[in-house]
Amino acid sequence: MHDSGRLITPPLVDLYLAPGEKAEALRSLAQRLLAEGRITDLDGFLADVAAREARAPTGLGEGIGVPHCRSAHVTRPSLAFGRSARGLDFDAPDGRPADLVFMIAAPDGADQDHLRILAALARRLTDPGFTGALRAATDPTAVAALVNGEDAPAAPASAPAAAPPPAVGAEPATAPATEPAAGTEPRADRPAGGPAEGSRPRLVAVTSCPTGIAHTYLAARALEQAAARAGAEIRVETQGSAGSTPLAPEVIAAADAVILAHDVEVRDRGRFAGKPTVDVGVRAGVSRADELVARAVRAARAADPAGPVRAGPDRAAGGGPVTGRREDHRGSRLRQYLMTGVSYMIPFVAAGGLLIALAFAIGGYEISSAASVVGHFDWDSRQSWAAMLFQTGTAAFGFLVPVLSGYIAYAVADRPALAPGIVGGAISVAVGAGFLGGLVSGLAAGFLVRWMVRRRVPGAIRGIMPVVVIPLVSVAAVGFLMFVVVGSPIASAMSGLTNWLNSLSGTNAILLGVLLGAMMAFDLGGPLNKVAYTFAAGALTTAGSTPDAGSLKVMAAVMAAGMTPPLGMALATTVRARLFTREERENGKAAWVLGASFITEGAIPFAAADPLRVIPAAMAGSMTAGGLVMAFGSTLRAPHGGIWVLPLIGSPFLYVLAVVAGTLVTALLVLLLKGIRGKDPAAVPEPGSGV
Repeated sequence: MHDSGRLITPPLVDLYLAPGEKAEALRSLAQRLLAEGRITDLDGFLADVAAREARAPTGLGEGIGVPHCRSAHVTRPSLAFGRSARGLDFDAPDGRPADLVFMIAAPDGADQDHLRILAALARRLTDPGFTGALRAATDPTAVAALVNGEDAPAAPASAPAAAPPPAVGAEPATAPATEPAAGTEPRADRPAGGPAEGSRPRLVAVTSCPTGIAHTYLAARALEQAAARAGAEIRVETQGSAGSTPLAPEVIAAADAVILAHDVEVRDRGRFAGKPTVDVGVRAGVSRADELVARAVRAARAADPAGPVRAGPDRAAGGGPVTGRREDHRGSRLRQYLMTGVSYMIPFVAAGGLLIALAFAIGGYEISSAASVVGHFDWDSRQSWAAMLFQTGTAAFGFLVPVLSGYIAYAVADRPALAPGIVGGAISVAVGAGFLGGLVSGLAAGFLVRWMVRRRVPGAIRGIMPVVVIPLVSVAAVGFLMFVVVGSPIASAMSGLTNWLNSLSGTNAILLGVLLGAMMAFDLGGPLNKVAYTFAAGALTTAGSTPDAGSLKVMAAVMAAGMTPPLGMALATTVRARLFTREERENGKAAWVLGASFITEGAIPFAAADPLRVIPAAMAGSMTAGGLVMAFGSTLRAPHGGIWVLPLIGSPFLYVLAVVAGTLVTALLVLLLKGIRGKDPAAVPEPGSGV
């Protein structure tokens, strides 16, 4: 195999990774990728890695760290490997520093063959023979051959005999953890009620993570191994970047219980309706696989033989429902439903808003009253082009509330809830209830469909439930709710909100900007931040063609307030570097890009290390930026983009001034607070420095 086709080559291996700080170690590995032509922009790639690290830790436990990302700066799927004698903190579940660091770099739009290679590598990391060989290796060439699947590691003498993990490059297909014993093949006609005591439980699982590169496949492999240790059969569907092979319907029908280890919504979740379900985050699938398998087996054996099992308490696991994450509260689940709808709505907001903004830039604000371009389009007329853009953008805006409502319902009850959710959103638009009505119709449709899916029905109508009964009843019920019950009151509330936003001026506008700024910076991408952002994105639907609508000012204030925390921390690390650790200084370099791009999470590493100083400073800066934007009257139609959508911002120079002021306030306050703590991080000797 030529080096150009390998996932990893010897120059990408560092067996003596010297830096003691994670950020420096990541930069060292990224520099190897740059030198080999695997990435094109060192700082841009590291910013993408930092953004991924900010979303969730990448420490897997057992001394393994897997920093990874998908990035436009990656030329082809690649891996850099480093071995650290001192260990690096990747916030692993077991608290153990990582001595084996695998930096996985995947390009945007990477082809499926290469992504399968990355997936297979992720699954091999749970093999002690593989990691043991890496810890014992003395030659980078041997490491590269081992990772590329050109050399097999020797199994430890004490290790029990087991099927080897798939070689790198092999298809990470769905497979049972162990072959079924004779006479125990899965059968779709197996009696309900779960396995009898002493029989072999049959489980199915789905794993998924936000990037779909590492944790998806690590969780799958961990669950397969845990099931083998427990004497259970398991089939795992990995919904990751390498594609997904859905579990066969007969396999699901024969399963006694389901394990869902995911950080994004499971596709076609309705397939598992009626099965005892353990629902957790993907990291639990990696670090607590044995516990999850045990919970699933207990849930299966506690199932009611007379019919489908509903959510019940998992007593042996310490209480809490089997379905629904034990660590989640109802509020966090509700937020997840709402944010799913908002995430699907945002492309329509962005496309519609930007098209309308371009139309105004070309044809002026009077273009909103232009006649339809159907049959009247003049190729040589600037006004015709502007009218076409405006009318296309307006059409895109027409989908906002139906899409919001439909995908909120989808998040609650999967695909069967899409039809009533979308119809409910369309009715909300028709009666003037706007995005508030969309929120109500989406939740109502989702919970109604989820209730219907879980009902026991006679066998005669079971087959037509998903295609006739559920759509008919749910759409009719949501239509009645929106037309007759709640549509008019919500429309009145929406009209009042619109009038209030459009009439904001003076002190009231500034106070709203200050409040939204505080919410954006309080948890830096957490629940309160998302509430403020959802309010602003939803308010865009009321803007219409008014150039200075209050809702456009709200969106501008929220984006400015979200940009200043990372920008302020980046400035602080530049001005007074000695007040920050080396890792924080490295994070500060990435924070410039993250802040300019409206990624508030770029300030999380600083807040995690010193919350009592960083969070108040970030809040002060965001409150300043939000209040000034409202005072200046800057507007914004795009729901995202940061500094890159500056040409589409009303009063752009004043907007930049507000962001700069907020950045300065954050930087100055955090420097003041850190300067009086009486301890200089730069003065602390590094381990092994001899000082």
